[in-house]
This record gives sequence, C-alpha cells and structure tokens, in this order.
Amino acid sequence: METWRGIDATPEGWPASVVAIGVFDGVHRGHAALIRTAAKAAAEREARCVVVTFDPHPTAVVAPHAVPPQLSSVSRRIELLGALGVDAVCVLPFTKELSQLSPDYFVRHVLVGGLHAKAVVVGENWRFGHKASGDVKKLAELGEEFDFEVLPQTLTADDEAFSSTRVRRLLAEGEVAGAAEVLGRDYGVEGTVVHGAGRGGTSLGFPTANLDIAPGTAIPADGVYAGWLHRDSHRYPAAISVGTNPTFDGTERTVEAYLLDFSGDLYGAKVRLDFTARLRGQIAFAGVEPLIAQIETDVADTRRALELG
Repeated sequence: METWRGIDATPEGWPASVVAIGVFDGVHRGHAALIRTAAKAAAEREARCVVVTFDPHPTAVVAPHAVPPQLSSVSRRIELLGALGVDAVCVLPFTKELSQLSPDYFVRHVLVGGLHAKAVVVGENWRFGHKASGDVKKLAELGEEFDFEVLPQTLTADDEAFSSTRVRRLLAEGEVAGAAEVLGRDYGVEGTVVHGAGRGGTSLGFPTANLDIAPGTAIPADGVYAGWLHRDSHRYPAAISVGTNPTFDGTERTVEAYLLDFSGDLYGAKVRLDFTARLRGQIAFAGVEPLIAQIETDVADTRRALELG
C-alpha cells in the first residue's frame, strides 16, 4: 500500500481511482463497510482504491473549542486502513486554507485533478467545502460535470449503524467491550513508556509501564481493565489502571499497565495498550496493604478475562 501526505505529493502518473473520503477516526465497522464498497467498486472499474483522510481532525481548525477526543493517531489509522486492502492512503493536511476551498475547487483540484476519480464513496451525511456548503447532492452534481459516480453509504454493518461519537461515549463510560463491538476490535491507545512515581516496583511489588499519551486522545473512564500491551510484533497480557491514584492523593490522570509474567525494561519503548474488559472502577484504599490485596485480585481477574488459565 502506498501513502502520501498532501494532494501535490500524489505519485506522478497515478491512474484512475475510486476514492473513499472521510475523517475515518477509529476506523470502526461502518467505516470498514464503506471502504469495502470502495474496494469492490475499484475492482469493477479496474481502478485503484484510494482512501483520503485528514490530519488534524477538521474540527481542530474550524471549531477548536469543540474538538472530540481522538480514537486513533494518523499512523494507526493508516495501519487500520491498509488492513482493509486499499491501494493507497492520501492524508490531506487540514488547514485553514483547505477549509476555505469551495466545493467545486476541492473536487476539481483533489478528486479529479489529483486522484482522477472514477467514483467517490462517502458517508451519506458527508459535508465538504467552505462552511460545509457541499453535501452529497452537490457532490453528485459535480460528478455529472466531471464524469465520476458518487456512491453514498450509510455507516452500517450487519444492519447496525455505527459512529465514532458512539465509540467515544462508550469509552467515557468505561464500556470497552461495547466500544470493541462498534470498532470490530479492542480499543487501543498508543504512547511511549516513561518513568512514573516508582511505587509499583518499590512499594507494591507490581512494577508498571506508564504511558505518555498524546493530548486529546480518547481514554477509557477511570478504573482497572484487562488488556494487552503491544510492542512491535509481540503482545503481553496486562492489568491496566486508568486514573489519579487516589490512595496516594494523586491529581494527575495516568495510564499504566502491569505486565503479567514479564521481566524486562520497556522505558522509551513505543507501545499500544488494547483494552479488552473492564474489571472495576477506581477505588481509594485506606493504605498500602489493602491496595496490594486488591491488585492481586485484579491480576487474577485479568487472567480470567483474557482466558489465560
């Protein structure tokens, strides 16, 4: 799969394409169904299947006070899109200038001039152009003018509607299993392992990997979860804690993972934590001893949740 950033970076001589366009934050099951439609249309037309996505999220430019928590980094989004069998991903930098383009200019310059679109696949509520003045009807009119077909899609799979908003709501409630149903996989956050307070190994006997996660990332509600830490091609079972460590009067929200049956140094490693099951909410304990007892229970519950025996 090919990737490039900006329409002007499109490889020279790029052939006719079927273009799926949208933010695709999280790449949930509805997005996947839309992109499979685009891939099928491309095969039927002997064209390439290209996904166009945006970075940053358009809301960050047009309404920065209302930016939703993000469900995937650009690199993770490209990885997920690639797994759907597309030929290319074009990431458009969403700038103030891009937001001010007319629908006509956007179609002429990006879809036709850059990608040579034979068909364009979008969600049925997709808007584009200055002040979201373009809609699917306008896109279809431009398709007639520039000779491409518009294939609007409802974001559904198995007759159920899906949305990134729904995923964010479920995560905010700690319902990671429900989020996984929408996404078609466990929800994960990416980050670099950094030094934390150091209590896990010294005071509690359960050393944890503390993640430095990009601001604006959607993080599940405070509590303890069973999940997996991914590093390169390896994965490790983990009991994951999200919260402020109220037993120690903490105020900063952290995400840390105790890796079961693991010994080694992860500091500086770039990893992903996938949340499989919620075990409990955040609790403030009266001291270290009851906290250690609860962690032992959490580890046992993690083994059961991940079916480790």
